[in-house]
Amino acid sequence: MSPPIPDPISVRRRLLQWYDRHGRELPWRYKKGETPDPYRVWLSEIMLHQTTVTAVKGYFDDFTTRWPTLNDLAAADLDAVLHAWQGLGYYARARNLHKCARIVAGDLGGQFPGTAPGLKALPGIGDYTAAAIAAIAFQKKATPVDVNIERVTARLFALSDALPKGRPRIFERASTLTPQSRPGDFAQAMMDLGAGVCTPKSPDCGVCPLKVDCLSAHQGNPERYPVKAAKAPRPVRYGVVFWAVREDGRVMLRKRPEQGLLGGMIEIPSTDWRDQSWAQVEASRQAPVKGRWRRLDGVVRHTFTHFHLELMILIADVDKKAGNPKGALWSTPHKFSEHALPTLMKKVARHVSR
Repeated sequence: MSPPIPDPISVRRRLLQWYDRHGRELPWRYKKGETPDPYRVWLSEIMLHQTTVTAVKGYFDDFTTRWPTLNDLAAADLDAVLHAWQGLGYYARARNLHKCARIVAGDLGGQFPGTAPGLKALPGIGDYTAAAIAAIAFQKKATPVDVNIERVTARLFALSDALPKGRPRIFERASTLTPQSRPGDFAQAMMDLGAGVCTPKSPDCGVCPLKVDCLSAHQGNPERYPVKAAKAPRPVRYGVVFWAVREDGRVMLRKRPEQGLLGGMIEIPSTDWRDQSWAQVEASRQAPVKGRWRRLDGVVRHTFTHFHLELMILIADVDKKAGNPKGALWSTPHKFSEHALPTLMKKVARHVSR
């Protein structure tokens, strides 16, 4: 006889009892009896997107020390925010964070909308983030589904539809579990269960509060879920970086366009990134200043979500007579940390220094 479909009332009761005893203490999480601060909830959810809790803790503490309130962040310079964001990836999130802060602080009188639809209308807030903020900060019945909740739900109901096509069904089942009371605690309990017990590999079913309700545990194969479709191989793109050095040891930097990947960040000048590799002669024509460009041994490799990148490095000694392109910044390498360089460009600098 197959086990019964998980009972939402049983799941809620067991999971919230477990959460009250075992929930994680996190810098942005409120304690029982406290009123959540929407600013801290929003900031943490934006930071946590595609990033681990361990990685975010330090950034969250830094941000809330520099900008303790929404108004403080709204008044901050965008370059300062981008600089503080270094290492968290996807700098579009930092730009949207700053833009959102200014809209809420200015147009909305400093108050975040209290509903998921209202929150979703703000820059940088999608379905998941809107639901998470609505549930956690405003105790509205909403169902955020991150990778942890997705995994717990798929195992609980033994959902065999392969991702990503199976996500609507996972969301539908997760929605049936969301309680009217304590929806924020329930969402965070699901996240904690996925992070610490119902882990991707070797889930600890022996201590799981939902073992009695879990269909995949009854089957004895929880690691089978969620089922994932085979990933397509990432394509490789190619680019060339120009390391222009003046007599005073300063290297040319410039700001990338606001739109696009790494938008608004400071870079060592480079060509476009394309599917075909660059010939040195062809790339030299795109150099930001005139110089005797020579190729540095090796390449710099970096992986983004959807593609791998390989960068050739051309280096040249230049003087002031070679020109100073509009928007160029000149900095000695040991002061690169004063600029909002993304991880990719730090890799380039390390490669050159070697």
